[in-house]
Amino acid sequence: MSVLCEQVHLSGYTTLRLGGPARRFVEAVSEDDLVATVGKADTDGEPVLVLGGGSNLVVSDIGFDGIVVHVATRGVERLPAVGGDAPRVLVRARAGEDWEPFVARCADEGLAGVECLSGIPGRIGATPIQNVGAYGQDVSETITEVRAYDRHTRGIVSLDRAACEFTYRNSVFKGSDRYVVLDVTFALEETGESGPIVYAELARTLGVEIGARVPLKDARQAVLELRRRKGMVLDPADPDTRSAGSFFTNPILDAAALAELEHRAGPDFPRYPESGGRAKTSAAWLIDRAGFRKGHARGPVRISTKHTLALTHPGGGSTAELLELAREVRDGVHAAFGVELVNEPVLVGVEL
Repeated sequence: MSVLCEQVHLSGYTTLRLGGPARRFVEAVSEDDLVATVGKADTDGEPVLVLGGGSNLVVSDIGFDGIVVHVATRGVERLPAVGGDAPRVLVRARAGEDWEPFVARCADEGLAGVECLSGIPGRIGATPIQNVGAYGQDVSETITEVRAYDRHTRGIVSLDRAACEFTYRNSVFKGSDRYVVLDVTFALEETGESGPIVYAELARTLGVEIGARVPLKDARQAVLELRRRKGMVLDPADPDTRSAGSFFTNPILDAAALAELEHRAGPDFPRYPESGGRAKTSAAWLIDRAGFRKGHARGPVRISTKHTLALTHPGGGSTAELLELAREVRDGVHAAFGVELVNEPVLVGVEL
């Protein structure tokens, strides 16, 4: 049963350890609690913030003047396999399940499709919103259905992969408060091997060629090793992990923007082909080449000492100071290369 509290500081619920108080705070432990709480708040005209693991969230220092609904629903079930010659196992997980233990469970059970997403903090419900991805895998490759509460129609809906409108770090859910994710169904391959390794850094770590398959647990451990080197696996002893993960998305540039970047940076910048003559480049590369090195600090906040794409809060700082650092980096990259970096975390009560 949900318990209502008042003036709960959200800094305790974000991986940045930043954020002011919520006027009201409810932990929803069942789907009925979650739907009823959000529905009543909508009826009463009260602002709602749906909160999962807080790993992709930057909250204002003054907090949230409304009700924060912390999703704590639990449950994972394995459904009958679907498909013909290469059947896939369906696994349905409640939105409040933590993502990393879910990935570990899949690897232990020989289910491939999410192993390269090991070590990512947060909860299941956030994964389709952001189309979470890393090391050559995106959740959009395996998600078959998202059940959600539709705040417009006041009903529960099921969205298939096409209806989710997945693109790079985006979906129909992102940038809108219409849907509250209830559970997510994944179609995974029952095999002892990973999917094809397509990310060059991961292939080098594993000592294999691009496109090779490796034992599932080898892929998972290699990803965890890479993420730990970059401070991207939560560790209370490592202040670099007090972040929101990658703060900026990798820019996808059209032909004109690519030509401008080549004019300013030379021909050797990283580029990865996309549709329509576009290409993706590396935000971390741009940040570093614009002069922002690992450990670059602004008061009590800093760029990670391990990875230029993460902005960290070792302690004693504020959201305002973190955003000042983010603006400094964003504006410096734009001045150097003409590329506009876009924040990846969701901003609550603040703007970049």
